[in-house]
Amino acid sequence: QGELVESGGGSVQPGGSLRLSCAASGDIFSTSVMAWYRQAPGKERSLVAMISRDGTTHYTDSVKGRFSISRVSAENAVLLEMSNVRPDDTAVYYCYARSSLSGNNYWGKGTLVTVSS
Repeated sequence: QGELVESGGGSVQPGGSLRLSCAASGDIFSTSVMAWYRQAPGKERSLVAMISRDGTTHYTDSVKGRFSISRVSAENAVLLEMSNVRPDDTAVYYCYARSSLSGNNYWGKGTLVTVSS
């Protein structure tokens, strides 16, 4: 099992909601900025949302007001709550961590989200 493991992807209709979860090892979670990236077919991987160790968040403009990123310390997990999804949210979503202690970058294997009616 990898150091970052995503879950929660699947198919959802436009306007619906979905929650993605990323489970991290304790060492990575406690020392890292965590983020979600996505890669749509034929496009480059891009940042969706990130959350620092102190809970400061940042979102790409296209998901502001629709997506929410949070840290669940008791579970060493980062959540991405997706609401009012649109077809252009269809992508493979990747969990990412950058450790402020080691400087190492970590990627999950990705989870597919498909938004379609």
